This record gives sequence, C-alpha cells and structure tokens, in this order.
Amino acid sequence: MPADLAVIGLGPYGLPLAQAAVAAGIPTIGYATGPEAGSLSPAELRRMRSTGFRPSTDPAQLGRVRTAVICAPTPRGADGELDLGQVEAAARTLAERLRPHTTVILESPVLPGTTEDLLRPILERGSGLRAGRDFHLAYSPSRTDPGSRDHTPAPRVIGGLTPACTESAAAFYGRLTDKVVRARGLREAEAVRLLETNFRHVNIALVNEMAVVCHELGVDLWDVIRCAETKPFGFQAFRPGPGVGGHGVPQDLTGHASRGLRMVELAQQVNERMPHYVVQRAATLLNEHGKSARGARVLLLGVTYKADLADQQGAPAHEIAVRLMELGASVSYHDPHIPAWHVLDRPVPRADSLYEAAAAADLTLLLQAHRTYDLQGLSVKAQLLLDTRGVTPTGAAHRL
Repeated sequence: MPADLAVIGLGPYGLPLAQAAVAAGIPTIGYATGPEAGSLSPAELRRMRSTGFRPSTDPAQLGRVRTAVICAPTPRGADGELDLGQVEAAARTLAERLRPHTTVILESPVLPGTTEDLLRPILERGSGLRAGRDFHLAYSPSRTDPGSRDHTPAPRVIGGLTPACTESAAAFYGRLTDKVVRARGLREAEAVRLLETNFRHVNIALVNEMAVVCHELGVDLWDVIRCAETKPFGFQAFRPGPGVGGHGVPQDLTGHASRGLRMVELAQQVNERMPHYVVQRAATLLNEHGKSARGARVLLLGVTYKADLADQQGAPAHEIAVRLMELGASVSYHDPHIPAWHVLDRPVPRADSLYEAAAAADLTLLLQAHRTYDLQGLSVKAQLLLDTRGVTPTGAAHRL
C-alpha cells in the first residue's frame, strides 16, 4: 500500500506524529534518523503496522509520499546552541528524492529563520526544485505531552513560506486535529515554539525560587500554590522540582538578535541550580538527624525527567547522584521504568524491593512521582524522606 506521509525521525517529536497519523487512517512511513529507531515496543509496532505504519531504512521511500515531516531532534550542543546536525542530515536525505508538489514540514524545535535560511537551501540544492513554486515548505511546532492520559489532539499552528504552502500544510494537519491555527509565516510559527518552551522554563524557575525562599521563611509553598490556583484569571499553576528535564531546550536568543531574552537566561540559571539545592537540603537533613553525607546510604526514587516515562533526557537525577557521590554518599536508585542506570561510567545499584530499600536507606529522595509508587506506604517505611515533588501526604515527609 503506498504511503501518504513520511515521518523523518522517530524520537519524541516524530513518534507521536506517526501514531496520530496512523490512528487517523493515514498510511505512514517512519524513517529513523538515529538510535530512536528502537523506541517502539514490539507490541506497539505490531499495532501500528496493522493500521498502516511501515518503518523503513530505505531513503528511496521518501520520494513516494505527498507529505514529508522532519521531526529530527535538536539537542543542546556543547556551546549551548541547538545542534541542527540531524535536521540537516534529514533534509539532505529527503532532498535527493524530493518530487514536485510534495509538502515538506519541519516540526523540530528550531530558532526563527531556520526553516527558510537553513532547510530551504538544502532542499532546493539537493532537488533542483524551488520552494513555494515546485514544492510546499512549512513549519509547525510539535505539541506533545509525553505520558499524558488526555489523547485529544492539540490544535496545530502552521506557518508556510507562501500562503499556498500554509494551506497545503493546514490541509494535512486538518486530518489530525479539529483546529488548525495559521501563523503569518514561517518565522512566526517557529517563534511559537520558542515562546511555549521558554514560558515553561521561566514559570518553573519562578516557583523553584519561591521554593527556596519559602523554605527559609517557614512557609508551605505547596499550600500557597493550592490556594493561588483557585484564582480563575491571571494565574497558571506550576510546581517546583529538583530541576527541569525534557527535550524542550530554552533559548535566550543571545547571538541571534540585538538583545537576548534576559528573563530566559535568568530562568536557566535558577533551574540549573536546583540539583545543587536539593543536595544541600539532603545533606542538611542528614546532619539534623545526626548523620553525615559521607557514608550515608541515599536512595533516589524516579530518575526519569517526567513521571511514568522511561525518558531520562535532561533529568536532574544524574547531577544529583554525581553531587551526592562527590560528598561520599552511597547512592542507589529505584525506578520501574529504568532497569539499569550508569553515573560517572559506573553502574548505580538498583533496588529490587522499594520498601526494604527505603527502610534501609539513611535518606530517601523522591525525585519523580511515578504512579506505581505508594506514597503513603513509602512515607511510613522510609527512615528519612525528602519529597521534591510535594506529592506525599502533608506532614509525612520533608518537602522541597
């Protein structure tokens, strides 16, 4: 059966798109650009295959579709900038097979101007075709909420090189969602993703700073948030944590505009300090209970970046483990989604029995509240519990 859609990149952006497409009855090819090719379980792969999905490593298949969506990851590089290497590689592979009248859409997180200034020249040089005349080119920011139980498709924002490009992309996304929002152009659509990602990081930074200040003042921040979120306007609840993980990289635009986003730069500094703050709180708690961090048995619960996921991208657990080890603590972990974990090139001991491990540990650090955790039972069994997510019963644990 011929495919209508090629999803290039089956990581955190491409896989949800492929799943939504096959659910909508769109015959889809999944072309992996990296190690994410193995992220589908055999059962999920069988289910998707039965509804029109075909994973492929044959680039020739990319030239047989009407719509190609590039979803390659763009992680932060060593210099702090987005690494566009996988996007460029995907574009070159597609360009060699690009046919007239194809709609090409970029969903990867990029800075404004990337689709037109980077992607367009690669596609045009490699294909000999002209964007906006021979093929359609558009950008749509990926909107996925990993682990969410709400499977209602989010509205999609579309921005094209030309009005015709926008309409062609809108026609595709109209098959996946009831609401398509048309941006003025490519750069506006790219800036939507920038704003949405930075909004998350800035607001998390605000409550993270509030957590530090409220602890010093003896104020229960979790109760403050509970009360504040009853306001029906002008407030959206965010909650503090041990750090910010995930694939959405904040960008302050330094070097890309005459002035950067100073609020974003400050938010990054605040959020990057949180693992250090958590370790400070842990060491203080141990000291208050007559124990030193050196030689203390510390159990880390939940080492993924988000609850109920196996994804460790940017999870603060890694830095927290490193800092605890530097203090001389003996670190172990429990996570139902992570069968093995290495820190500083050494395997971290994995606890098989949660309750026994918590009872034996001098300190248990709850970093991620997976649904499988019995928080009431945990708070009873643990000798000393520091809850960085504010999910344990009031008074049952020390909170961040």
